[in-house]
Amino acid sequence: MSSSETNPLLRRISRRGVLVMLPLALGACGFTAVYAPGGTGSTLRGNVTVNEPGSRSAFLLTRRLEETLGRSVQPAYRLNVSVSSRTEGLAFSRAGSITRYNLIGTADYALVEVATGQVMMSGDVENFTGYSATGTNVATLAARRDAEQRVMVLLADQITTRLLASDLS
Repeated sequence: MSSSETNPLLRRISRRGVLVMLPLALGACGFTAVYAPGGTGSTLRGNVTVNEPGSRSAFLLTRRLEETLGRSVQPAYRLNVSVSSRTEGLAFSRAGSITRYNLIGTADYALVEVATGQVMMSGDVENFTGYSATGTNVATLAARRDAEQRVMVLLADQITTRLLASDLS
């Protein structure tokens, strides 16, 4: 047994030391808080307009992006997003009918600086969610619509995370 395991005072000092050193170490490696003044979050918050949605999926994605990034009156950036989705059968009954589906969504995006037209960053994200095809057609349709909403939220959150993690300078 080491002396720090037997002595509670040393254990407390060690914890305090780690808590004091952690912010210093993060600052030394160039870490900045996303929503700190000058951080990417404060740069983007309320300064991004998302292109007009052309489908229900695109509307759901745009709504979530505006929830997380804020709506812009005079945007500094434009986010161009293209959404697609596909359905794959996942589970089959003995009779051969599909009882569970995966809904796979994909979004291509590009953040463009409005003043210069320069693409600041671009990429694509993909995610999936599942839903059951049990019961009636109405229940299956409702489950599919719910899955569509979930996958668009996942995609929007992935895009937001990538935007916030980027260096826009």
